[in-house]
Amino acid sequence: MTSEKKMSLFDHLEELRMRILWSAAAIVLVTAVAFFFSDPILKLLLLPSGGLQLRAFGLMDGFMIKWRIALYTGIVIAFPVWAYHLYRFVVPGLKDEERQLIFTPLVSAFILFVLGSLFGYYLLWGMIRVLIELFPNEVQFLPAADDYISFVTFFMLACGLAFQLPTLLVILVRLRILNSRILRTQRRIAYFLLFVFAEIITPVSDPIVAPLTVMVPLIILYEISIFAAIRIEAGREKIKTGASA
Repeated sequence: MTSEKKMSLFDHLEELRMRILWSAAAIVLVTAVAFFFSDPILKLLLLPSGGLQLRAFGLMDGFMIKWRIALYTGIVIAFPVWAYHLYRFVVPGLKDEERQLIFTPLVSAFILFVLGSLFGYYLLWGMIRVLIELFPNEVQFLPAADDYISFVTFFMLACGLAFQLPTLLVILVRLRILNSRILRTQRRIAYFLLFVFAEIITPVSDPIVAPLTVMVPLIILYEISIFAAIRIEAGREKIKTGASA
């Protein structure tokens, strides 16, 4: 039995609205603070470029660049808050004893998000160099600051979200939507989808090596998810056996 009473559609919409507001407030607050530290953050984001001198062409570009950097920082640092509200909204059917385990997946989700973003940052060191080398000698590359920041933050954010794969699969297993047998038998489809995702977020000319660099850690995370699913199912079976004894 769950401790939640049945809610009407209006109640669900009201809960969704409140959780969105709390999540947005956390992101805005952290973003506002990060805005004042955008200069040192920009220096870190520029390190993988190997010393590129960025150019701005609009009067408002200075503000927008700082705002984009601050917003990305806000999303990352406020992750525990908005992940908590998302988790609480989409999994209302968990049993009372499972609700007590909410802290563990939130911590693991945050750690994986940070690791994924750092992994994306690491890949940028080689990716940016390859992209610059693709320009013909006849073309002078004048990097726009807005384009560079958009590319770097998008790629790091995409890698951070991709590393949420184990958290998502574990939640689906807890909700009994997936199980370890499905995860094992659908490996080929999962690997193919991971490769397609890696192709999309690695905009380099090499269609194999670069995507595989992103795909390999995702495959490892997928296999970890299978192991976690087996442990969850074993725990359920143990509880079921103990209850029937």
